[in-house]
Amino acid sequence: MELKLKDLRYLVALAEQRHFGRAAARCFVSQPTLSAQLKKLEDNLGVQLIERAPNNVSLTAAGEQIVARARRIIEASDEVVALAASQHDPLAGRLRVALLPTIGPYLLPQVMRALRKALPRLELRLYEQQTAPLLEKLHGGELDVGILALPVDLAGLESRELYREAFVVALPEKHPLAARATLRATDLEGEKLLLLEEGHCLRDQALEVCSRAGVVESEEFRATSLETLRQMVAAGAGVTLLPELASRGAYGGARGVEIRPFTRPAPVRHVGAVWRRTSARRAAIEAVAKVIAEHAR
Repeated sequence: MELKLKDLRYLVALAEQRHFGRAAARCFVSQPTLSAQLKKLEDNLGVQLIERAPNNVSLTAAGEQIVARARRIIEASDEVVALAASQHDPLAGRLRVALLPTIGPYLLPQVMRALRKALPRLELRLYEQQTAPLLEKLHGGELDVGILALPVDLAGLESRELYREAFVVALPEKHPLAARATLRATDLEGEKLLLLEEGHCLRDQALEVCSRAGVVESEEFRATSLETLRQMVAAGAGVTLLPELASRGAYGGARGVEIRPFTRPAPVRHVGAVWRRTSARRAAIEAVAKVIAEHAR
């Protein structure tokens, strides 16, 4: 029996989308084609991989195990193709880059022009992902490099720190603390601290900074983005911590919000690049990391 790589791609797409139509669209084929190929794969293997029910698609236990191995096969295949292409021009071709939602909107305006100038033949595909799904997709070969807050579990991965970014305090416009030039974490004691929802590593970092000073999180509200947090601060609902890049440029003049730095040494987060140790795109990844490190500061 011959296994076809495209059938494994269809199966992985269905496992991730849990919907035949969306999986077919992702694979650029029609839904009947994808469905027929997966049924043929099941017949060839002699085992049911997919549980088909109205409005519900799930994998059998055998399907889950085969998908895990299919991801590794696809990753290895993609590495072979990328390795061959990189021998001709390591700084050309497609590079899939994912950034945290608390990094991408604020870092990219700082570095994109420099990246295009330094690496004109490199086609960057940019995505936003939270830490856990980013690492999962990185391991699965769907991404080439992630830009995220360190440290993370580096099993099978390599990393490079790109820059350190100080936290700043966002206050309502007429807040008494806005009269100070700099703040200490202890100055926030008794304030209502607004944070992102679970799943954002920035939430954990902000909690770590503030918990040492006895600052308690507000239980009434958790935001899905930094911009929502900023609007809640402007409305007087509380205070929050922002990464420094999120307080600059177009984001630095938000109405109703005052930004104050921490007294030195300010708490910081470490932002780095993470990629697979086996990646054939190491030269391109390192070139991108070098440009970001030079311009993010």
